[in-house]
Amino acid sequence: MPKKLLILLLFLSPLLIHSQNIIWKTDINEAVATSAEKRKPLLIFFTGQGVNPQLQNEIFATRDFEDWSRKNVILVKLDLSDASITDSAKEQNLRLKNAFGIEEIPQVCFTEVAVRKGKTNFNKLGLISYMSSGVKAWISESNLILNPE
Repeated sequence: MPKKLLILLLFLSPLLIHSQNIIWKTDINEAVATSAEKRKPLLIFFTGQGVNPQLQNEIFATRDFEDWSRKNVILVKLDLSDASITDSAKEQNLRLKNAFGIEEIPQVCFTEVAVRKGKTNFNKLGLISYMSSGVKAWISESNLILNPE
């Protein structure tokens, strides 16, 4: 039995290590600066404690998503139930949730960001949530939001 477990761990370890390479920013101000620097839109993942984990487990934890996100977006995760963030950050996250029209979580918002004269302007591109049809369909739908031609 231990030999089978060892073989299984050796087989799965590259997948587990690879899926941990995604870096989610949790500070919107840092994300805005990175977005402006790299000229990529933001993918803002609005989530909270006790939400359905399917979006994270079946979409975000895949190699396809990791490869796609690295090329196309700056990842931002705003946990609306995070007790460790400051009250001003909580308030800012709630204002963003309301400004983007997020009614249910988990939900993803794509937005472009422009900073002019110290003022940040968001251009909401679209919203997407979990899709049971898999990561490739989710990425395809996301690409339509990012590139609507």
